[in-house]
Amino acid sequence: MSERTAFVTGITGQDGGYLTERLLSDGVAVHGLVHGSDEQVAELRRRCPEAVLHSGDLTDAGRIAALLAEIGPDEVYNLGGISSVAFSWEQPVLTGSVSGLGAVAVLDACWRLQDRTGRPVRVLQASSAEIFGNPERAPQDERTPLRPATPYGAAKAYAHQMASVLRSRGLAASTVILYNHESPRRPETFVTRKITAAAARIAAGRQDRLSLGNLDARRDWGWAPDYVEAMVRAVRHPEPDDYVIATGESHTVAEFVAAAFAAAGVPDWQSRVVVDSSFVRPVDAVEQRGDASKARAVLGWAPTRDFAGIVGAMVEADLALL
Repeated sequence: MSERTAFVTGITGQDGGYLTERLLSDGVAVHGLVHGSDEQVAELRRRCPEAVLHSGDLTDAGRIAALLAEIGPDEVYNLGGISSVAFSWEQPVLTGSVSGLGAVAVLDACWRLQDRTGRPVRVLQASSAEIFGNPERAPQDERTPLRPATPYGAAKAYAHQMASVLRSRGLAASTVILYNHESPRRPETFVTRKITAAAARIAAGRQDRLSLGNLDARRDWGWAPDYVEAMVRAVRHPEPDDYVIATGESHTVAEFVAAAFAAAGVPDWQSRVVVDSSFVRPVDAVEQRGDASKARAVLGWAPTRDFAGIVGAMVEADLALL
């Protein structure tokens, strides 16, 4: 039997790196689309030297189609796109082009490759809890109406629905509706890593204060490697479908801060944190909490690390960096 091949967009990101390691451990040949900084590419090459990297941009549909035709992958994981909700407010058109139209370029190229060659192409579209916007009830599941409230969520909702459209045409396209998932590999542009890095620096006497936005926002935080495992299980399941991937527990940003400062050994976190209105988003979902019952039942998936374990691992890594 010939070696399986996978193509990954967003390969230099947090999820892309963990996914590449996961696929390589299975003996899968991994190709990735690179549109990141030189530092990100260098880090990926260090971790996964076997991966074959191709330069390109999700907004270049012709390049995407040519790459897929050249590589002929068995599995395609579309993780690429704008990763920041805050940035999507600054650049809504770019967000729509990359995370919306770019995703459809991948899905369409996969369908055309399959139609032309007669070989099945299994596709994973990484969706987001942001497609639900401000839902009327929690937890949310696969039947929750799509009501995005941000440019990021709107772009993701379009890509999510197009995966279903291409599935109806015979493409094995699955989606994973990912709730927040973290690790030490998150950049500090994400609030979770900003918090853990600050807790470590304050513990070491290298920083005095931490400025944050809405401390009352509630999120369902999971462990990134667990969510990558769900991606692989979803794409390889015989029947393509949509799956919410979440822990089912929600915590406030304030609770995340408290856990991080406790893990770093810093008492009285309230005296160290300043609320800065410039960090408050125009629209911030009050509570995002997912029901992953379907993924548990169909894929046999379950999270392996709890909230305290996730925060503790991130703080430990940031203390080690110092």
